[in-house]
Amino acid sequence: MDLTGGTISVIGAGTMGNGIAHVFAQNGFKVTLVDISPAQLDKAILNINKNFDRQIAKGTVTEEQKRSALANIKTESRIHEGVKNAQLVVEAATENIELKLKIFEELDRYCPGETILASNTSSISITKIAAVTGRADQVIGMHFMNPVPVMKLVEVINGYATKKEVTGTVVALSKQLGKIPCVVNDYPGFIANRILMPMINEAIYSLYEGIAGVQEIDTVMKLGMAHPMGPLQLADFIGLDVCLSILHVLHDGFGNPKYAPCPLLVNMVTAGKLGVKSGEGFYTYTSGNKELVVSSRFS
Repeated sequence: MDLTGGTISVIGAGTMGNGIAHVFAQNGFKVTLVDISPAQLDKAILNINKNFDRQIAKGTVTEEQKRSALANIKTESRIHEGVKNAQLVVEAATENIELKLKIFEELDRYCPGETILASNTSSISITKIAAVTGRADQVIGMHFMNPVPVMKLVEVINGYATKKEVTGTVVALSKQLGKIPCVVNDYPGFIANRILMPMINEAIYSLYEGIAGVQEIDTVMKLGMAHPMGPLQLADFIGLDVCLSILHVLHDGFGNPKYAPCPLLVNMVTAGKLGVKSGEGFYTYTSGNKELVVSSRFS
């Protein structure tokens, strides 16, 4: 199936959803951004505007390209209206299995029969998601990285029943977006998080056991391993609650104690210290200030 210039629906207007809508619209696709909250939709459009302005400042897009892309995006708070003409739906809701299964049941009900259903999940089984639909062979994972307009990778995840033609379409589509697709199979954490989350968890254990401080751990990984961001800072940007959820998926899926989340991570999430989104995690974040200030709790 050739989706060039096609109609795309994105479910969820949070950070990932508005980023996905942004890149599709920028590349000439007609996008419907769907969220049950009109306020969240308004916020998403503001964020897309700001992200385009950053691209303009860097010289990667023009004002005309911004206007054209924004004209490609419409918003909708009713899922049945938002997906009725979609050739591809990308679900980018919260990383919650019950919510995703409910959404995919609705997508299967309201989408045209030929529509491809993709999930931006970072860890939840595509096969399990596909099982609640009547089109398991048209369900696939399309895991974008944050920030979507900047990051090149799309992790394409085949479910147990995903057709080769669907995989080929999503791979070709990812390339049209200027991304680099990597096809993987459906096992807990896929590849990105199966490797990343144990590293983050080990970094948290190193802090928990008093081996080194936050800045020291992140500096070792940045300068010694050429990582652009240390694992603790990255965890803050991902969201500590999301990291904990993914570790639970890995631990439950494999039954291997090496994936058990560090007690410090559990306590921080319980205390509401979720990273950037809450203003404090391993670092503290002040509004309007891009500098990271190490939390006195870990200094």
